Amino acid sequence: LSEGRLVRISEIAERFEISRNHLTKVVHQLGIRGYLETVQGRHGGMRLARSPETIVIGDVVRDFEEGFDLVECFNVDQCDCRIQPACVLKGTLDEALDAFLDVLDRTTLADLLVPRRRLRTLLAIGYEEAGIPATTGAPPG
Repeated sequence: LSEGRLVRISEIAERFEISRNHLTKVVHQLGIRGYLETVQGRHGGMRLARSPETIVIGDVVRDFEEGFDLVECFNVDQCDCRIQPACVLKGTLDEALDAFLDVLDRTTLADLLVPRRRLRTLLAIGYEEAGIPATTGAPPG
């Protein structure tokens, strides 16, 4: 929402009312994975490293989730379920997981930013903070 402006962790933590320490870890991982560009120092911060249209939500979820074992039998090495050889539920859950990921694969960060004006209002982000000159009027969205 800040249109390429460097944003500080403290600013995001405050606006979303989340832990600064937790956010620092998330930002670090997003930087390692190439989603964020981070700039160290007094005038540092972070911004997207790629355009929102190229960031697929399914990819982000896969990058951050270690596994999608919805139930014990998804991991055959750790499955002690007695009915596993005859279980139909695993196939149903596999299909549901595939459908979940398919929806996320059709969604980009740009899709999530469509209600820009409303999001900026909810997060109390002014035009200048968003990198939009006040003389241009209201941004689209």
